[in-house]
Amino acid sequence: IDVQDVSEEEQENEEEIINICIDLYDKAAEENKLDDLEIIRSIVNRLGENEYPAVDSRNQINMTEPEKVVEFCEKVDAQEEAEITILEVSYLGGFVKYDLHTKDGNVDVVRSYYGYENGEIQKEVTGRYQAEYWNYTEEGYLMFSGVWFSEELYVLTLSGAEEHTALRVQPLDETYRELSRKYLLPISFEQNNMFIVDWSEEDFGDLNFYDMYDILYPKVNGQYVPYVADDNLSVSAVYRIPKEEFESVIMKYFNIDSETLQSKTVYDSEDSTYEYKPRGFEEVEYPEYPYSEVIGYTENSDGTITLTANVVFPYSGNSKVYAHEVVLRPLEDGGVQYVSNRIIPSEDNSEETWHTPRLTLEEWEELYGGE
Repeated sequence: IDVQDVSEEEQENEEEIINICIDLYDKAAEENKLDDLEIIRSIVNRLGENEYPAVDSRNQINMTEPEKVVEFCEKVDAQEEAEITILEVSYLGGFVKYDLHTKDGNVDVVRSYYGYENGEIQKEVTGRYQAEYWNYTEEGYLMFSGVWFSEELYVLTLSGAEEHTALRVQPLDETYRELSRKYLLPISFEQNNMFIVDWSEEDFGDLNFYDMYDILYPKVNGQYVPYVADDNLSVSAVYRIPKEEFESVIMKYFNIDSETLQSKTVYDSEDSTYEYKPRGFEEVEYPEYPYSEVIGYTENSDGTITLTANVVFPYSGNSKVYAHEVVLRPLEDGGVQYVSNRIIPSEDNSEETWHTPRLTLEEWEELYGGE
């Protein structure tokens, strides 16, 4: 592993960045708000006032000094020599400092993580790598990836860590961001197909209501779903959820009647229960997911709103896997009903690679012997 001494210049640069924002971290810690969006925004903007390109790790705040990043990307394309420092403010109480250096079209990355604790910001880990993938996308994202090594990591794992970085460079309307945070990010893509398949209130298609129950139950009841998988992986737990309990969760977010919901699930009319099988070992997913980013919206005459969103997947270095339209109905009590989802057809659409559907009845019986 190439471990270089930190130069005096680097040391000064490091101290300057820490001094710029330490008081904001102190204030955030005092108020227990290190993960608060507005606190993160104040740190990003303070760094920008001091001429540093900075953004937050969830891409919810416009990058400061974006023109410097665009200029660096142009120099990469032109195979000129250049360097830049980009700061990514984390919601975990710290920030990542990317020192990028380009020559002959290659980009070398020095990635340093600084953590805030007990009134101090200290460098915790540094890794170096050459970017194996580098792309400034049409959607205004800088995406790069590679395998980085550090002394600390190597001692623990004897290997490097794969990193996939996605930084939104171009600004986005704050209204779009708020719509994403309010309506799309709470559902997202983990263990559900709500934004993957086409469906509507007239035809719910392949929308899986068991996955939706898992996601919506905590929002309705303020706690996790109590119907958990069996400790013995060779046995599948099967529950019967009372009609009112199951429907109260789904119907809070969808305009669907009992008959339609029962046709989309396994319902026992004799004891008025919905059969429910928690996801098992075969239904786990790789823990890397995309997110939807609203890029436009329309308020419709019937009171619904149509959101147009791009699916951004940092893990695959793709800032537009596909675009989709989500129609939703804001409710007077502050709630929302989801009306439809439609994938916008395009030759450039990529296949989703992160989703694992629940087992079909046939697959489940083959695996668990119908028990």
